[in-house]
Amino acid sequence: MLSRVPEHVGQMQSTVREISSKVQGGLDLICTPPDTLREGGPLGRVLPASLEASSVKKSRWGFLFTGVVGGSLLALYAVATPFITPALRKICLPFVPATTKQIENVLKTLRRRRGSLVDLGSGDGRIVIAAAKEGFTAVGYELNPWLVWYSRYRAWREGVHGSAKFYISDLWKVTFSQYSNVVIFGVPQMMPQLEKKLELELEDGARVIACRFPFPHWTPDHVTGEGIDTVWAYDVRTRREREKRP
Repeated sequence: MLSRVPEHVGQMQSTVREISSKVQGGLDLICTPPDTLREGGPLGRVLPASLEASSVKKSRWGFLFTGVVGGSLLALYAVATPFITPALRKICLPFVPATTKQIENVLKTLRRRRGSLVDLGSGDGRIVIAAAKEGFTAVGYELNPWLVWYSRYRAWREGVHGSAKFYISDLWKVTFSQYSNVVIFGVPQMMPQLEKKLELELEDGARVIACRFPFPHWTPDHVTGEGIDTVWAYDVRTRREREKRP
């Protein structure tokens, strides 16, 4: 004959079954696929719709923030690279805008001169535009595309876009034989090599105007200004005549 189960033991068994049921329910919730929760399955009410919408909204803002940051860095790289890369070349020719006094001195050395003019490393186009306003057909060569596009805009704004042209090009790859006036804002490292290039390519009637730094082996025919605003003018014909003298 089986003995009767005490009442307190029965209550304990009931409590254990209730705890087991809750634990199993928790496991079911953890193991339930997200789609089941969204589709309103047996446990669908466990994840409120507002919580799901908030999660989706945060995710969208995260993607948007990442896109904005990535796009900004890419734009910064595209703009900064043309200004930084000159420092990585063998001969660094950085962009340093011409001062108002330098432009005035260049124009003084061009008085009573005519013909075409070229600015080697034209930067933001100041020299070319100033020369075009004085009646020259002026051209600027510059490697930085942003400066070339800005120069073209300035020429259009100043009303000289017909006589002031700008091109993206390396000055070492351009032939200057067709120009009567050459302007260069150079650096000491490039001047000896540029001397040889211009000596070979320019016609007798050409004039070379050096700003900031003179040519190391040429004797200037005119010197205008002082300090960093000094301009040295060299007439090709005079130089060649000097070389012929004993």
